[in-house]
Amino acid sequence: MITAASLNFLYDLSQNNNRDWFEKNKKRYEQDLKKPFEATVAALIEAIGAFEPTFGPITPKECIFRIYRDTRFSKDKSPYKTNVAAAFTPKNFGKSSDAMVYPGYYLHLEYGRLMLGGGAYMPEKDALQRIRTAIGQDPEAFRALISDRVFVEKYETIQGEANKVLPEPFKTLAKTEPLIANKQFYFMAEMDPEMALRPDFPTWAADYFRAAKSFNEFLRRAMGV
Repeated sequence: MITAASLNFLYDLSQNNNRDWFEKNKKRYEQDLKKPFEATVAALIEAIGAFEPTFGPITPKECIFRIYRDTRFSKDKSPYKTNVAAAFTPKNFGKSSDAMVYPGYYLHLEYGRLMLGGGAYMPEKDALQRIRTAIGQDPEAFRALISDRVFVEKYETIQGEANKVLPEPFKTLAKTEPLIANKQFYFMAEMDPEMALRPDFPTWAADYFRAAKSFNEFLRRAMGV
């Protein structure tokens, strides 16, 4: 599982984000970060399976994002990400990057920050239309989901960028349901990264995800996925 050595490696990488340093510390990366994170993700997959049976069986490899950055279209040419991250979606849905679209769950760890969340981060145009329609058809049900005590306790609210201009009838609905203007519908909790060192971290993190299951189910029904 994740250890203090894992966090120390992430800090050192953030200070030495270059290929020469990484190659010299490749063995340390494998031992202190890559393998412990894979073990943590494997345990999380098992814990999530208790309340999301359609997700399994998936493997850590299918969930974990590569540490190598795609620098082709970026001004920042740093070769490595200074975090490790995993996204949890059903096996038949696709790769970890598809969690940007599918309402699943997300784990992110870097030196100084741990994030747990999920939802629909980048729904496509048709999916976004369906989500907004579902909110408009039953706003009370939507409000009940995002005001659920456990959900609010863990995530506070739904996050995401919003459109400044909306077509009718969403423009009118936005006066009473402002979140309908969102083009993203995700939830995210940020906390001390040392929480990842808890011996019960996988089950503890899965409890965060479980708190958002009903909201994710709303999004999936609306999107038809």
